[in-house]
Amino acid sequence: MKNIYKKITVSIILVAGLFLANGCSDDYLDNTRVYAEDSESFFNSEADYYNALVAAYDPLQSTFINVLMGEIASNNTLSGGESATDVPGYQQVDEMTHSPVNAQLQNLWSWMFGGVNRAAYIIEFQDKTDFVGKEVILGEARFLRAYYNFELVKWFGPIPIKPKGRFVVGDEKTIPRSPVAEVYALIESDLKYAVANLSYNAPQIGRATKGAAEALLGKVYLYQDKFTKAALTLEDVITKGPYMLETDYNKIFEFQGENGVGSVFEVQYTDKQGAGFGCLQCSEGNVAVGFQGVRGYSGDLYTSGFSFNVPTQEMVDQFEAGDNRKDVAILDIDAWAASTGASFTTGYKHTGYFNRKYIPRKRSADAAGDLNLTNPNNYRAIRFADVLLMAAEANNRKPSANDTKARLYLNRVRARAFGNTNNDVTVGGPLLTEAIYKERRVELVGEGHHFFDLVRTNRGTEIPGFTSGKNEVFPIPIEEIQFSQGNWMQNQGYTN
Repeated sequence: MKNIYKKITVSIILVAGLFLANGCSDDYLDNTRVYAEDSESFFNSEADYYNALVAAYDPLQSTFINVLMGEIASNNTLSGGESATDVPGYQQVDEMTHSPVNAQLQNLWSWMFGGVNRAAYIIEFQDKTDFVGKEVILGEARFLRAYYNFELVKWFGPIPIKPKGRFVVGDEKTIPRSPVAEVYALIESDLKYAVANLSYNAPQIGRATKGAAEALLGKVYLYQDKFTKAALTLEDVITKGPYMLETDYNKIFEFQGENGVGSVFEVQYTDKQGAGFGCLQCSEGNVAVGFQGVRGYSGDLYTSGFSFNVPTQEMVDQFEAGDNRKDVAILDIDAWAASTGASFTTGYKHTGYFNRKYIPRKRSADAAGDLNLTNPNNYRAIRFADVLLMAAEANNRKPSANDTKARLYLNRVRARAFGNTNNDVTVGGPLLTEAIYKERRVELVGEGHHFFDLVRTNRGTEIPGFTSGKNEVFPIPIEEIQFSQGNWMQNQGYTN
């Protein structure tokens, strides 16, 4: 059930552009009470804190753009779409020609800072009213602020941070972009608080847990090359958490596989409230799914879409013979059409392959709005397989390497993929590192992680068009530079 997000309007002071949060309301529950109080008359009850928390979860739905564009930026996929001018921002990111004038990068910046500010609203007034269980709500708020800030620092490098409250009008002219190390320090502090105050069992499906906070903290350590800390933190998720690898890999990305035993944190979507192209972030559905569907499709199982984010032949060739993940991750549309009689049309940069994990499936006819924009496919933001592979890498790369444990975790993932242990990796050292990198690519293809894996491991030049010293991060949107009135400098290599 999609039972965490619901319709709510909380008066959150946001700066135009930089801290823009979408003004559209969302509905995951039947309760549709609307609030319009300011902070002085709000946070007077447990219900107020809970409703503000719901509002802080809501921008997670906008992370569809992070996933879609993150995959397009890597060497896994091409932009696709209808033509070279279909969503120019995606085309530019694919070809590494993006500039500060890019509507999609602007959206990502604005929506993630909207999430930061909604979580910060709760944190700012955390002491106003006491009630039993408040530490859980505060733990989730800190997790969410960390989640949004992590997305921002991955994409843009140094960003403005405000540990004790919300951003308000004028802050963009006075608060500097903090160094990456300071941003990560705030993220770590938030996640440690969440770990200490949350349990492994969520109060509602879709809410963050101790395991989600530990997994994200381990990932944050990994991104900073703090391998010993990453190994210890991820070990807790593996040995103390309730997670396990699903035995049936085929169902992980289907509706019946949502919120399963291998899902550590999952962004909830529904098709019961639609949106249009004028407000994509208003959709309760996973917008990225329709964008990745087969263009002009007619046939069994799937519905049509806009043919963005098409896997390359080079990516498809990464799968080894006998790897059962290939047919789950990749739809070979020519083979599918030949075997089922389906028909389709081709779009720009057509490769013959589609991201099967996140293309639209047929469903009931009671969906709201544009069907392409309201797909109910949840995004599996942190999977247990990802945790195992991060732990494998951390153990392999830490100063006192533990390749035995690294191989154990790596081979758990491979044994499920092949259905046996005949394909276990036996090497150690740098060869094991390379094996883990490759395993992350094939296990997580289509999920938006590979670009950042390449960058953090200094392999960005594997991406066509990538320029070292520039493309590790993306440009600060031109509007934000202008709003700051000279307070912020543009990222290296980009000109305004």
